[in-house]
Amino acid sequence: MNPRERRAARHQLPNPEAEAAPRPRRRKAPITVEQVIDTALGVIATEGYEALTMRRLAGALDTGPASLYAHVVNKADLDELLIGRLCAELVLPEPDPAAWREQIRGVCTQVRDQYLKYPGISRAALAMAPTDLETLRVSEGMLAILLAGGVAPQAAAWAIDTLLLYVAAYCLEISIAKQRKVHDEADWVIDTDELQRRLTALPAETFPHTTRYAAELTAGEGHDRFDFTLALMIDGLAHR
Repeated sequence: MNPRERRAARHQLPNPEAEAAPRPRRRKAPITVEQVIDTALGVIATEGYEALTMRRLAGALDTGPASLYAHVVNKADLDELLIGRLCAELVLPEPDPAAWREQIRGVCTQVRDQYLKYPGISRAALAMAPTDLETLRVSEGMLAILLAGGVAPQAAAWAIDTLLLYVAAYCLEISIAKQRKVHDEADWVIDTDELQRRLTALPAETFPHTTRYAAELTAGEGHDRFDFTLALMIDGLAHR
């Protein structure tokens, strides 16, 4: 079975008969897809997503790049496996029409927390056409929640894409800001007090609103802005 056939097989439901079939013995344990994913996540957790290349991953596995291609087709295939692993950690609620807003917000929060464990990994989710079964499980669960809340099918379908895109972008921005602080010593990027001072010091005749509302523009701690944006999007769905 070539790598592309292996990839296609991963996107199909398990076949009990095939699972029960005996497998030939090998003299030494080969690298598995699970080991590839575990090692890749370890690299990202310590060095960031930008450091993850097929060559870097092969080195971490103490093997050659050619060995990896027996398990993954390319970097895009690896990205899908990584996002699929994170999706497997999500707990999806039974859709409740009376609590659908809280439920969809909860799923998005879980996705956020998974992404933030691995700096920059949300970049892997961008422009991805989901075929991994775990990724599809999450989109299926989100769709079920929105439909239970009375959201029209087309609006629900596009809302899932929009919500996940926002979560990915939010997490990626946090990763970039932290990376800049470490490498460029640009503390003001995430120092709201310093940023507010800079905005307030602008010429008021040119930036009247920015100087007047500098506190509002720089307000928020933790995930305040994330919570605000999710509520804004979800409430918009409810009022359609």
